[in-house]
Amino acid sequence: MGNSTYGYIRVSTRDQNEERQLAAMREFGIADRHIYKDKQSGKDFDRPGYRRVVRKLGRGDTLVIKSIDRLGRNYDEILEQWRFITKEKEAAIVVLDMPLLDTRNKKDLTGTLIADIVLQLLSYVAQTEREFIRQRQAEGIAAAKANGVKFGRDPKERPPGFNEARDKWKAGKISARKASRDMGVCHKTFLRWVSKAEELTG
Repeated sequence: MGNSTYGYIRVSTRDQNEERQLAAMREFGIADRHIYKDKQSGKDFDRPGYRRVVRKLGRGDTLVIKSIDRLGRNYDEILEQWRFITKEKEAAIVVLDMPLLDTRNKKDLTGTLIADIVLQLLSYVAQTEREFIRQRQAEGIAAAKANGVKFGRDPKERPPGFNEARDKWKAGKISARKASRDMGVCHKTFLRWVSKAEELTG
């Protein structure tokens, strides 16, 4: 049974808070050789440093992170990593920004229980917020459409000479490309106009 303490830092390439995270780890008493780092940007979440520190973790060890989002991209991933470390690895997690998320107190299960409840609550709030945002977006789009707002590019108006060009094309007198060039539009637009006109008359 181990009792080693490891720190994990993750920053984006544009993020300047690496030093703050590093200082927090050192203040906690973690040796530099036990601090693992990853730099990632945007949606790229390839984390060799994280994989290394998790491999190191054993029963009774502790992983220290500055904030809960260092564990994953979203709360589904955070919950999965939390479960893997605390249940399968039987290691403890300390989140410096949220003292309630500290599972080191193994003798008294209250500490672990509170941490699990807090994490589940955070996950629920995050999921609810995501669904609320999607609902607001859908309602906003519906309201805008009801008020006559159109989404996407406005379709090109058919020029006055369209019917004549279409009749010539259908009679085989000119090609579709010639008709579209005469009207100053692309080949696909002309064919789309023809298809639309036939839908309306058919």
